[in-house]
Amino acid sequence: MALKEQINNDLKAALLGGNRFTGEVLRGLKAAILNEEVAQNKREEGLSDEVIEQIVAREVKKRNESASIYDGADRPELADNERAEAKVLVAYLPAQLSEDEIALVVTRVVSELGVSGPSAMGQVIGTVKKELGNTADGATVARLVKNALQ
Repeated sequence: MALKEQINNDLKAALLGGNRFTGEVLRGLKAAILNEEVAQNKREEGLSDEVIEQIVAREVKKRNESASIYDGADRPELADNERAEAKVLVAYLPAQLSEDEIALVVTRVVSELGVSGPSAMGQVIGTVKKELGNTADGATVARLVKNALQ
């Protein structure tokens, strides 16, 4: 089943089941997907699952950043709400790789490309992200690449 179809089915189930919170989170996700379809002029054919996963990852990142801002402003009730929304959205992402698994790929890519120094960071990050897709957090990849190139 396509990811967009799965999200729609889960939205219907949440609303019919009386779970307003999950329903609202999935409505927001559905709106983000629609915005991206319109922006890419792919309203009729829709987006691929990989692109939808990128949108979900972006939405999760937004929620986590908001939660940390709320924590800094001493607003734990708002931070908890953002984390709960992120938890609902994470279910639509592929399983995330561990830091050790990402580090192995980073090390292999650095040796394959034969590069060193901070000037090669963009090239290595791009190659690693292309290989791992949405199974690795971009910030973690960037940190590991930076450490590997120093």
